[in-house]
Amino acid sequence: MKKFKILLPLLLAAFTGMSQTYTPTDASSKVSFVIKNFGVKTNGTFTGLKGAINFDPKNLAASSFNVSVNASSVNTSNDTRDKHLRKSEYFNAEKFALITYVSTKITESTVAGRYFVVGNLTIKGVSKMVQFGFSATPADKGYVFTGSFDINRRDFGVGGSSISMSDNLKVTLQITATK
Repeated sequence: MKKFKILLPLLLAAFTGMSQTYTPTDASSKVSFVIKNFGVKTNGTFTGLKGAINFDPKNLAASSFNVSVNASSVNTSNDTRDKHLRKSEYFNAEKFALITYVSTKITESTVAGRYFVVGNLTIKGVSKMVQFGFSATPADKGYVFTGSFDINRRDFGVGGSSISMSDNLKVTLQITATK
């Protein structure tokens, strides 16, 4: 029994040390988008990144992403436009404070260091399945995850019936996550 009492804490410490849970680092990450408005590309970013990333390239079935950004942090380098984007017609940031992505499946690509993720993107209370490829590059005490995907803003009720703004936009992610 004495051996068990000594061995159990050592085993628990070993398994705890093997944890593959990472926390996204807002300051060193970038969540950006580009959309055409009046035919001109408009770039923007979001901050307030938080959540949990469980990632083990040797155990993708146990890997997951559950992350969010602050909808009111939208920044297009134009204060007037940014205030407008926070209103109900666009992100309705007062009512729907977070934009979230929760994965449902992660699989490996045929290219080393590349993966595919399937999950639910929620904007303004509307969830849609979004899948995309990403890379996972080992970094100091974690990973840098890089990927991009296209969405239709109207699928999420963003921008109403604006005819000056394109329906489709590209979201690009460069997420640094550490233990």
